Amino acid sequence: MMRMMIISDALYQEGKTVYLKKGISFPVNNFTDFRIKMLNWVNRFNIFCFLDNQQYNFSASAFECLVAAGCKKKIEVNAGNAFEILEQFCAVNKNEWLFGHLGYDIKNETELLSSNNFDGIGFSDMHFFIPEIVLQLDQTAVHIFCESGAEEIFKQISASPAVIAVNKNSPITIINRIEKNEYLSIIEKLRHHILRGDCYEINFCQEFFAENAKLDPLFFYDQLSQLSPNPFSVFYKIDDKFCCCASPERYLKRSGNRIFSQPIKGTSKRNLTSRDQDEEQKQYLLKSSKEKSENVMVVDLVRNDLSRICSEGSVKVDELFGLYSFPQVHQMISTVSGEVRPDLSAAVIFKECFPMGSMTGAPKIKVMQLIEQYEKTRRGLFSGTIGYINPDGDFDFNVVIRSLLYNATKQYVSFQTGSAVTYYSDANKEYEECLLKAAAMMKIFGKD
Repeated sequence: MMRMMIISDALYQEGKTVYLKKGISFPVNNFTDFRIKMLNWVNRFNIFCFLDNQQYNFSASAFECLVAAGCKKKIEVNAGNAFEILEQFCAVNKNEWLFGHLGYDIKNETELLSSNNFDGIGFSDMHFFIPEIVLQLDQTAVHIFCESGAEEIFKQISASPAVIAVNKNSPITIINRIEKNEYLSIIEKLRHHILRGDCYEINFCQEFFAENAKLDPLFFYDQLSQLSPNPFSVFYKIDDKFCCCASPERYLKRSGNRIFSQPIKGTSKRNLTSRDQDEEQKQYLLKSSKEKSENVMVVDLVRNDLSRICSEGSVKVDELFGLYSFPQVHQMISTVSGEVRPDLSAAVIFKECFPMGSMTGAPKIKVMQLIEQYEKTRRGLFSGTIGYINPDGDFDFNVVIRSLLYNATKQYVSFQTGSAVTYYSDANKEYEECLLKAAAMMKIFGKD
């Protein structure tokens, strides 16, 4: 006989109908197996979002996995009046769970810019949905939020396979959108812009892609999770479009009246065969004036963004130059927080703070113009954000990096990587950093 416990009992009203929403808790005996069962179960839905903390302890997450399955209601819009639509959607559904994304090119609305580069994937600039079912998994229990049938959902998940089926599709050839020589030339042009005073730092990205690609996104996400587990990982599907994300970076988290951001700038390669050499790579980050200056620049950008939405004098740097280690890389992460003004909605907060400084540079508007000029691919969901807003209005959103995007209808697969370019950048080293960040995805495709 299964044990269950009601963990919440919240009334909410939509129109003239009042619903009772209950979260029911079921014990989980084997966390690892149940997580895989949840992945197999959610993969049947046309729309879902699987947020995966990957058992990291420093990400301040209230769960190991948070899953949204199915869609009761949604908005899907491009830049124009998207934030106004989101504001209305949140107001009408303020006691609901909302999951979704902001694509990078929503900046065309916030800063009156444009995006004309090629986009092989086709995610909308903004998509949010109210799920039919929400699952919250921790080490010992799964909590199921739905209008009815929680016991049946638990049975379905429990009966799902505890292994991910092996993908036996034919090999996929990955192509660089920008050849190395052209990339090196672009970096020198960007350094010239910096010397001329157009900007101080710019995040420049390149695309790796394949056409006529048949792949199983669930298998790919599982392989990526094993090779590169990261605290803001996501498996995300909107109809025929998928995102397999292994992000280490948080964009924005709101908890009550506190909001904080954890930008990343500063990367060095892990050396897992030599503890001494791995420690040397850590020390390189801590002592590198270039890496630290990049981090300071993005911290200043975040402080400026948060000052727009926080009470005067409340924005502070909680941690500067924090050093965190991940499977492929060491990263320098800083934490900036503030006391958010109580009258501001999630839509207003996003509009004031988007896009994130770690994926643009300084000053923001000028570098976004240069990004459009020199990059060859429209970023789309890459360097955007995926996350959730809970019924209390709290939210948590990542930065979409280290991510594979796939359009199953077009059979087009894409991932982008980038680095922060300053005047002191070495073009060859920036290219190597892009390859380093692509390493886990390349390995899954059989590339070193």
